[in-house]
Amino acid sequence: MFIPLYDTNRLRHIKQQYVTIGLIAFNTLIYFATAVGGEQFTNAAVLGLGFIPSVVHDSVELAPQFVVIPESLSYVTYSFLHADIFHLGGNMLFLWVFGDNVEDALGHIRFLIFYLLCAIAGAFFQGLIAWDSQVPLIGASGAIAGVVAAYLILYPRVKVWVLAFARIPLRIPAFIPLILWILFQIVMFAAGGEDQISWACHVGGIIAGAVLVLILRNRAVPLLAGADEEAVVVAGQMPVAAEPAPGEPLPAQPAPRWGRGSASSPD
Repeated sequence: MFIPLYDTNRLRHIKQQYVTIGLIAFNTLIYFATAVGGEQFTNAAVLGLGFIPSVVHDSVELAPQFVVIPESLSYVTYSFLHADIFHLGGNMLFLWVFGDNVEDALGHIRFLIFYLLCAIAGAFFQGLIAWDSQVPLIGASGAIAGVVAAYLILYPRVKVWVLAFARIPLRIPAFIPLILWILFQIVMFAAGGEDQISWACHVGGIIAGAVLVLILRNRAVPLLAGADEEAVVVAGQMPVAAEPAPGEPLPAQPAPRWGRGSASSPD
């Protein structure tokens, strides 16, 4: 539908988005570490670290050679595995564009907690919908969906550059592409879209992100803000200078520009 490129939203409460950068680096490192090991190693990592609902719910037992962590940890570990470079790149691009400002609004530690809880919520919702599924769930999409929902609640009026239909560059308010993206996830989930994509995981992340941002955000951060928390200006109204109170000295006037007489008009 659209590819985010850049937003015009500066950081206000943190100097650098260390957690966002760290998550991107860690996801990328894990992807290449598993890819270098070859297809067999990648498959073993997916089975051992991916979220498999039937395994977590004890209706199926994982082969002993693939058991590398407690089953409950797969609610988190699945989110650091990706199927291919495009899967990784898409998720990390969304995290890069939108994650820094959500981190700014929450703070470093709370943003990390937020990200992991959104990932857990995505897996949990997938597990509820497909209780006995033996298909491993992998990817950061649940956590990214939470970031998108949080950004929409925090900064809907910020202008973002996107590629619409992957080819048309547009600079539009964030609420337009983000609402469309969220609605698309919900519609595809309700319609039972492609089997290769866990729409339930996305929806779980969206719900978690929308709730958690209200709980974890810095209280100094307003909701529904613009890029610089700009005030709303009523169209057609011009600022009017206040009259000085009786007895109050007049404000200093600028000195004449060319010596005597009144100041000349600017060119």
